[in-house]
Amino acid sequence: MEKQNEYLSFYGVRYIVSDLDAAVLFYKDLLGFTVDMQVAPGLARLSKGSLRLFLNRPGFGGAGQSMPDGTVPAPGGWARIILEVGNLEAAIATLKTKKAQFRNELVTGQGGRQILLRDPSGNLIELFEPNEQAKPLK
Repeated sequence: MEKQNEYLSFYGVRYIVSDLDAAVLFYKDLLGFTVDMQVAPGLARLSKGSLRLFLNRPGFGGAGQSMPDGTVPAPGGWARIILEVGNLEAAIATLKTKKAQFRNELVTGQGGRQILLRDPSGNLIELFEPNEQAKPLK
């Protein structure tokens, strides 16, 4: 890493959510995240492996504040975290029995197969089953 960027390191991912309790239950119960901290009514930190996920309601804390131009943080969009899944079809079937909502159907691409899962606020989670070419080198 270049010297001027030594202070940069990955800290986590933040999603803006409309209902903190619903979002925490979704990530905990459906995806197996651990709830590390929850400050009612607007902030939670969850983890899964090395991923730290911060959930914020609009208007709560620094990350939930409006921008100088008046733009208000809002849930949803196309940005997403990616979770690797060993058997994507089985994961989809299990999540559907738990009433999980998907944005699309299973897609096959050059790197593997994926589907976009929606959290209760419309934020996306990509469930990804890599093919052999897309798996990391060990």
